[in-house]
Amino acid sequence: MTVTTGADVALVRRALEVARGAATTGDIPVGAVLVDADGVELAAACNAREATGDPTAHAEMLALRAGAARLGTGWRLSGCTLAVTVEPCTMCAGALVAARVDRLVFGAWEPKTGAAGSLWDVVRDRRLNHRLEVHGGVLAEECAALLTGFMRLRRP
Repeated sequence: MTVTTGADVALVRRALEVARGAATTGDIPVGAVLVDADGVELAAACNAREATGDPTAHAEMLALRAGAARLGTGWRLSGCTLAVTVEPCTMCAGALVAARVDRLVFGAWEPKTGAAGSLWDVVRDRRLNHRLEVHGGVLAEECAALLTGFMRLRRP
């Protein structure tokens, strides 16, 4: 059983702030924040698929890219934690494994596409060379409400 810390809650709250920025471009409001082992924010991003026309511009992917660039030590993000408002999809989960991120903290579960325990569990698959510590459901209701409100406006 995993225990949610005050730091995890604060990270998801920060990811919620970032997610709200997606509203300006019509993107689904998902936010991600990458911090180092000391809790220093390296990068924050919201979904930008609509804004950029890039199908890989998920909040998680953008935060990983920006965080790696900021660290300047290559592609490995060992010691880092990614906080995101919704459970990552398979693409993002695979990127977390490939980047060697240590921890994943997320808000809303995503039973249709989630790859951190819902539909799949890519981030903890024992067949892979790296596994993450996962804390899901942090501020789940608040994160889900942001998505539900967006969907109601888009699909009345």
